[in-house]
Amino acid sequence: MSRSKADWIVGVDIGGTNIKVGVVPFDGGTPLAVRVERTEVQRGAKFVVDRVVKMIQDAIEEVAKAEGAGTDAFAGIGIGSPGPLDRRTGTVISTPNLGWRNFPLRDLIRNAVGLPATLDNDANAATYGEWWQGAGRDVDTVVGVTLGTGIGGGIVLNGVLHHGASDAAGELGHMTIDSTGRKCNCGNYGCLEAYASGPAIAARAIEGLEAEVPSLLPELAGDPNSITAETVYDAVVQGDPYATEVLHDTAKFLGVGLANIINIINPDLLVISGGVTKAGDHLFEPLRAEIRKRAFRVAEQACKIVPSSLNGTAGIIGAVACFKKETYGSV
Repeated sequence: MSRSKADWIVGVDIGGTNIKVGVVPFDGGTPLAVRVERTEVQRGAKFVVDRVVKMIQDAIEEVAKAEGAGTDAFAGIGIGSPGPLDRRTGTVISTPNLGWRNFPLRDLIRNAVGLPATLDNDANAATYGEWWQGAGRDVDTVVGVTLGTGIGGGIVLNGVLHHGASDAAGELGHMTIDSTGRKCNCGNYGCLEAYASGPAIAARAIEGLEAEVPSLLPELAGDPNSITAETVYDAVVQGDPYATEVLHDTAKFLGVGLANIINIINPDLLVISGGVTKAGDHLFEPLRAEIRKRAFRVAEQACKIVPSSLNGTAGIIGAVACFKKETYGSV
């Protein structure tokens, strides 16, 4: 399809914890009118969709007023959602952290807003965003890893976002790293997500405190059962030995999984995004050390490992890139 006269595309990034919406210039750039709200999955799918629609409408209204633009200035909506999903039908097939099954997300949003829409995996979108506008610019092969409520992944091979035979490529969080390990939300045992996602980090921290390990964590959280991954990062920065041990264990598990990916794909760049990156070198140094121990040297040396450079907007920007690619054939 040839480009319309539209100047803007809306990007939507739906996660298990937060929803992010922003308006991106057609040719790329910093998102405008960015909104972040809690997903509140427990309130049901209709609530989440209604919230997303309202956020989109408010963002469009804000940009339209600021730019003196009409609705025809907006080409459409790119949506990133946890999967597995079917891009062709716009359906979320199943997602452990949202509880949706065969859910027509794209069409519900498209019909409510009245603009064309596309749907892609949220981690695919974030990786594509990094390749288009972020840390992966001018890089041929990029693997993205998103660490949050779950663990997602995306793969750009020679500049092309790789979806796989059934749109399920890049589910790095469900790589088995311990065949008899912890149960994952997906029903499997020993998934990387069960060891290195935000909830997994918090759960392991709480388990250790039950053995009365001395730590700042209860004080920082106010209640041991209120500890989150962010609490762990805060304690690490303050020099807490137990929190540091928990984070280093996380880095070890993550390193096992990412060494596998480096050996299989041999990427130029591996981009890690999500709240866990706030820990900085407290995470990246032990992570890189574990990867050096496990990955083939020639592959490990060729791969840079970096945090996202898009300040939490990779999912928004990438959803827009996915919309452009699907609608116009290129970004």
